[in-house]
Amino acid sequence: MPSRFELANAIRALSMDAVQKAKSGHPGAPMGMADIAEVLWNDYLKHNPNDPKWPDRDRFVLSNGHGSMLLYSLLHLTGYELELEQLRNFRQLHSKTAGHPEFGYAPGVETTTGPLGQGLANAVGMAIAEKTLAAQFNRPGHTIVDHNTYCFVGDGCMMEGISHEVCSLAGTLGLGKLTVFYDDNGISIDGEVEGWFTDDTAKRFEAYGWHVVPNVDGHDPEQIKAAIELARSHEEKPSLIVCKTIIGFGAPNKQGKEECHGAPLGDEEVAAARKQLDWPHAPFHVPEPVYQGWDARERGKSQQDEWQTRFDRYRDEHPELAKEFSRRTQCKLPAEITSEAFIEKMQQQGETIATRKASLLCLNELGPQLPELLGGSADLAPSNLTFWSGAKPISRENPGGNYLHYGVREFGMGAIMNGIVLHGGFIPYGATFLIFMEYMRNSVRMAALMGKRAIYVFTHDSIGLGEDGPTHQPIEQLTNLRSTPNLCTWRPCDAVETAAAWDAAIKRNSGPTALVLSRQNLPHQERSKQQLAEIQRGAYVLKECQGTPELILIATGSEVALAMEAAAELESQGRAVRVVSMPSAYRFDGQDAEYREKVLPRAVTKRIAIEAGHADYWYKYVGLDGRVIGMTTYGESAPAGDLFKHFGFTKENLLAQARELLG
Repeated sequence: MPSRFELANAIRALSMDAVQKAKSGHPGAPMGMADIAEVLWNDYLKHNPNDPKWPDRDRFVLSNGHGSMLLYSLLHLTGYELELEQLRNFRQLHSKTAGHPEFGYAPGVETTTGPLGQGLANAVGMAIAEKTLAAQFNRPGHTIVDHNTYCFVGDGCMMEGISHEVCSLAGTLGLGKLTVFYDDNGISIDGEVEGWFTDDTAKRFEAYGWHVVPNVDGHDPEQIKAAIELARSHEEKPSLIVCKTIIGFGAPNKQGKEECHGAPLGDEEVAAARKQLDWPHAPFHVPEPVYQGWDARERGKSQQDEWQTRFDRYRDEHPELAKEFSRRTQCKLPAEITSEAFIEKMQQQGETIATRKASLLCLNELGPQLPELLGGSADLAPSNLTFWSGAKPISRENPGGNYLHYGVREFGMGAIMNGIVLHGGFIPYGATFLIFMEYMRNSVRMAALMGKRAIYVFTHDSIGLGEDGPTHQPIEQLTNLRSTPNLCTWRPCDAVETAAAWDAAIKRNSGPTALVLSRQNLPHQERSKQQLAEIQRGAYVLKECQGTPELILIATGSEVALAMEAAAELESQGRAVRVVSMPSAYRFDGQDAEYREKVLPRAVTKRIAIEAGHADYWYKYVGLDGRVIGMTTYGESAPAGDLFKHFGFTKENLLAQARELLG
């Protein structure tokens, strides 16, 4: 049987060989953390390479994702379907081994990590999901949810502010099955971090309410093992294991230096490392005994079989719970969901309310039907209106709820939501003001990149926010959201479109959805059955004219009512005007050419778009002959009515623009 040191050296050799062949990458972290990974994966990690999606597997997150060859080496060595050829193709086009771990590329990669700190935040979300799912489904004598979340982090993760947001919350919630290994090697890209990072990290985490194991020799398997045992014994607190390591361990001339952080070692140094590590094998060659020492397939199958036996007993005693658990962990919606009927009901009721209030009505309707909904708000629940009638806060003492008070932690909220949805069993939604989407921007992008179903409730959607002024009034944020690939953005004009947007969001399992909602009341719009059905197509003709239209008015949200008023007056003057409501440009752009031509015929070139957001986005729909009534500056502090008038969002201005355009 190979020694632990020899098993760890397989990681080091594969990592430095792959980076060298690719001529780019980060060999230092994999070589420095190999000993920690060997102990964790061989002695503790519960996983099955034969079934990477087993619901009760432990989760492993490499937050310092630049060290991706550490993870790829582990997956290959332990028996996942990640062939040696994929390691040889590290960082190459169409390879499963991207420069940073990418969810959906290689089996066993739990999340996309690259932007530092977000993997740590994802791990917190996974630990929340585990604890909540366990509280919801485990029963006396039947424990079907019982796994740990392990996360590797580096100095960069600790320096990023998101680490404070999420680790503070993790301590408050008492996530005892979360263990974080801090690669305390003292080196970042610029060199020795003591020039810019001198925090007492151990005390910082103790202040969060974490259990901390300091000063662990990250190259001593016995110390590493003892630290993990200590972490596992503290069931009421998350644990931080501070591992003192040498970056690039084994490369005699570059270890401990920034030179091995983000660049290949070079042929001479790779050869020297082979000699230093007593690894005489050719590049990418791993001896069969080493493979056997790593192979986790038999052990993983045995662990999953044992769990399946327990689950079968659970199903015998709690058949409905077992059925619900399987449905939720397979990301399937209930067959009997009545969201479409609710849209029709909202149309019949015809309420004039703010779309944020309509969103609350949707949650009150959907919540009882979707126990997997796990909501939250960044300390704005009374304004976002996300705390529905059946919401139950999650806390340390009561983890089985369905609502998280995230506190003022927008970025942390977005990344935790990603961890929750990646874990499985939940559909997370989180809320803040649209302007503060900027704080969580990169986590929204990561959800879109991974294609995961997260739902964002962004309220107070325009200068209609009013007196809080330009710091709180979103201008460019809608364009930002709409330009993000695979993010479906909705800005509904009334309660009915809001219900349609929620229906689309919960049924979309290929990416996130942003619901952009108003603070102020918006009037109800009358619709035929056909128009009601066409809302889901992203844009539709809300008001038609006789014959071919001379002018098309395109609007979203609060500006739809303005377009309808202007169209009615122009029609009374003998003008043929069509009004198109476009709650979701993403959905509309995805329709077939025939439908898009039907709504916006190319022959009608006189068009005006009206939206209290940045004007530039709309020129793609109005063309060179059209006009846009939108924002090109920041807002001002004043009552909403005064602001709409000041910036030209009035019927009078729209009529003047229309008459000038029509000649």
